[in-house]
Amino acid sequence: MKTVLLCLFSVITVNAFYLPGLAPVNYCKKGDGPDSCKSDVKLFVNRLNTEESVIPYEYHHFDFCPGDESKSPVENLGQVVFGERIRPSPYKLEFLTNKTCERVCERQYRKNNADDKKLLTMLKKGMSLNYQHHWIVDNMPVTWCYTVEDDRQYCSIGFPMGCYSRKSNGYNCGLSETFNKPDMYYLVNHVDLWITYHSGEKEDWGGDFGENRGRIVSVKVQPRSILHNPKNLDCNSKHPMEIPAKDELDHDISITYSYAVHFVQNNDIKWSSRWDYILESMPHTNIQWFSILNSLVIVLFLSGMVAMILLRTLHKDIARYNQIECGEDAQEEFGWKLVHGDVFRPPRKGMLLSVLLGSGVQVFCMTLVTLAFACLGFLSPANRGALMTCAMVLFVLLGTPAGYVSARIYKSFGGEKWKSNVLLTSMLCPGVVFGLFFVMNLILWGEGSSAAVPFTTLVALLALWFGVSVPLTFIGAYFGFRKRALEHPVRTNQIPRLIPDQTIYTQPLPGIIMGGVLPFGCIFIQLFFILNSLWSSQMYYMFGFLFLVFIILVITCSETTILLCYFHLCAEDYHWWWRSYLTSGFTAVYLFFYCCHYFITKLSIEDAASTFLYFGYTLIMVFLFNLLTGTIGFFACFWFIRKIYSVVKVD
Repeated sequence: MKTVLLCLFSVITVNAFYLPGLAPVNYCKKGDGPDSCKSDVKLFVNRLNTEESVIPYEYHHFDFCPGDESKSPVENLGQVVFGERIRPSPYKLEFLTNKTCERVCERQYRKNNADDKKLLTMLKKGMSLNYQHHWIVDNMPVTWCYTVEDDRQYCSIGFPMGCYSRKSNGYNCGLSETFNKPDMYYLVNHVDLWITYHSGEKEDWGGDFGENRGRIVSVKVQPRSILHNPKNLDCNSKHPMEIPAKDELDHDISITYSYAVHFVQNNDIKWSSRWDYILESMPHTNIQWFSILNSLVIVLFLSGMVAMILLRTLHKDIARYNQIECGEDAQEEFGWKLVHGDVFRPPRKGMLLSVLLGSGVQVFCMTLVTLAFACLGFLSPANRGALMTCAMVLFVLLGTPAGYVSARIYKSFGGEKWKSNVLLTSMLCPGVVFGLFFVMNLILWGEGSSAAVPFTTLVALLALWFGVSVPLTFIGAYFGFRKRALEHPVRTNQIPRLIPDQTIYTQPLPGIIMGGVLPFGCIFIQLFFILNSLWSSQMYYMFGFLFLVFIILVITCSETTILLCYFHLCAEDYHWWWRSYLTSGFTAVYLFFYCCHYFITKLSIEDAASTFLYFGYTLIMVFLFNLLTGTIGFFACFWFIRKIYSVVKVD
């Protein structure tokens, strides 16, 4: 048990490096300030990634200038799973010390050396696939700001490692119009860093500050390609660092990496709002409001339909059923009351349904609590990896409600194989997710990617699963089986009632397919931004919008399932158990189709490994979303049916 607790503690521990969003750092010029004031401005490098491949690589994979990796900050579980690998950089920055042209290191690639050719080939591959640097200073992303189509400035949290001039883009690689030689690589080997700081003047926290002190509010980079003379660096040179595309080199290649640093004072930007310029440059905020309005219209429409059924049709039905006075009236009965003796008949595959519902409750509670924490600001972009860490730890700790719900539902079906129920609840759904994750991790290992989760982390995940989640599931199931079985409001007949022939509209499959349309319509715009943050390195921060959309999704799934369930009962079809789960759960199928559409239209992935990884991760997301939406629909329908059959008089 001690081992398990140590694993859990190591997972949720966050190194102090990741929390300056809550504790600002004061900087001062070297030799001009107390010990609490830092003069060294540390620049960290993260893994490189691209929209043209799902496979990220560590910084040293491309043979850039190395830093002292023994001083790397400790990543939390969320960062490890997402492939973040933060390392110290070789760039030396001191507060308020401007540098015009500093050498970092020099790399030599000899034409007759096989190892050098291999390293150079990897460098070319990175440039051809447009891999992006991700640097960090004072826990702020180093941004590359440029003007986009509508004369608006966009600040990207990454910048390219270089570019390739090819025919398809008119021999213009995008970094500069002058980089247009055919079949030529242009390497970014020089960066101009512009560090903006607030001096603390006229601020409460700046009361004890003298001159030459402040807090960093932004770091921007201007990447450049420069052909350096190793003996005499000239950072104003207009000649770019060119690398021929052909495999065989005619001559040795020497690459000199350099940088310049400029400090700029700006007291108009407060430290507390220093992320705003990144977030405000991101487009589509108005679309978010359109998304919410669109979802609210759908909810109002559905709520009106449900209200009409509950207040008019259903009310009339109940009144008529309860006022039967003679046998003739009884013979004229029709609709949902006729199936009262079969509506609570246990379904086929009740074991599987109860297991899926238990795991669905686990996912629902995890999502709700995670979004609540995110809305309160605990999982902000400054707290790297916290969102994923929080979600995974919550999933592990929420094994108890999963076991309890699964046991209660299974017992209400008359099930007696409680051991199988508990084992499946604790193993089936987490096992599917872990199995898919492990297969994809093997591919990432084979590709040498930074996203490959280390073996020790996999062992820690298994320890959390079997050492924490499984016992908690058993505890929940124990209490669930100890309680009396759920008492239904009407008795179940011994002989099943014959279901009449159904029209095409009341058959199971059309209803299930239609059931997912409206819930998906509520989320598809928000889904675009989530996929952008996952695959296009864009920052997602609108958790308030996301929480509101989640509430709308819950309402929409519930009302859609209740509506279709009522129509099927009126058609005297009482097989509602699985259909209520699949009706709202079919939203996940539309989610899969949308992910396919996003893959084709927004990404430029071509290699087989990246394609397999993309759809592997998509399947995990679709599976969890199916558990979430299916469970919401089932319990809404379960409540509705118990409610309507509890208010009618049954002989």
